[in-house]
Amino acid sequence: MKATELRGMSDEQLLLTLRDTEKHLFQLRFQSATDRLETPSEIAKAKGDIARIKTLQRQRELAKLPGISDELLTKSLIDLGLKTEGPGKRKAKRSIVRLSALQAARTAAKAKTTVAAAAPAKGK
Repeated sequence: MKATELRGMSDEQLLLTLRDTEKHLFQLRFQSATDRLETPSEIAKAKGDIARIKTLQRQRELAKLPGISDELLTKSLIDLGLKTEGPGKRKAKRSIVRLSALQAARTAAKAKTTVAAAAPAKGK
């Protein structure tokens, strides 16, 4: 499946396509184990499609990140803080760094607007 076809899909369609492709990969692996697989390159193609779909899902997730509210951002940071031990801790730590940077940028932007708004009032 080509990336241009995937970009035209909605999030729900991508999720369904991902599930179908994962099922197909499972079937291919099962066939491979029983020595009935006709084209071994199908496994690599299925893996590539899965990677392409997951990459696109992650890009969309990151594109939505700047638009989330401050409350949701804080809640996400707290939830991720609980996941820093055990499986998936690297991904959680990377997300914490990314969200913390976004939160710091928002705080700095708010401080600038507050200082800019207060500066003319002091001069009068």
